[in-house]
Amino acid sequence: MSAYCGKYKDELIKNAAYIGTPGKGILAADESTGTIGKRFASINVENVEENRRSLRELLFTTPGALQHLSGVILFEETLYQKTKDGKPFVDVLKEGGVLPGIKVDKGTVEVAGTNKETTTQGHDDLGKRCAKYYEAGARFAKWRAVLKIGPNEPSQLSIDLNAQGLARYAIICQENGLVPIVEPEILVDGSLPVIGSSFLVFL
Repeated sequence: MSAYCGKYKDELIKNAAYIGTPGKGILAADESTGTIGKRFASINVENVEENRRSLRELLFTTPGALQHLSGVILFEETLYQKTKDGKPFVDVLKEGGVLPGIKVDKGTVEVAGTNKETTTQGHDDLGKRCAKYYEAGARFAKWRAVLKIGPNEPSQLSIDLNAQGLARYAIICQENGLVPIVEPEILVDGSLPVIGSSFLVFL
């Protein structure tokens, strides 16, 4: 059941159900340019767009690569890239029965007055970006918020800021046709006997 009643309601429900198809999963291929550069450096490959494009083409076009996927999260650059034959990656994914998704947050910043707790940036132009991403073929989005767990964390301020931020992100996505994946990542202090993890929630 969905509380959202806008023009994309039926499409959002359909796509959310498809993403959750039993036996299929989501591939996170949304590494930033900096992150993928570190991986390239370890194998002496130059971090240029053509090499990043070639890597993603390998991921998406290898025979059988898409059969167990319902969605792929893309970095913004990848959303607009094409195969060497000129076919948009978005079309490759859709023809393979996979919904294209997009990372929409702009990273975290520390919250003043806390013990290095963070909140996530990216709300200011999120509506415009989501509309643009939908037009380009994206049908779901990802937003990462980090909650630090420690002897005195998370603070109520951190909980409130991140919960409100995730909620704002979710409604903005829905208003623009994107299924929001809500990702509160639990970052555990090394002194605590708990393993950190991320929880993915579909709204």
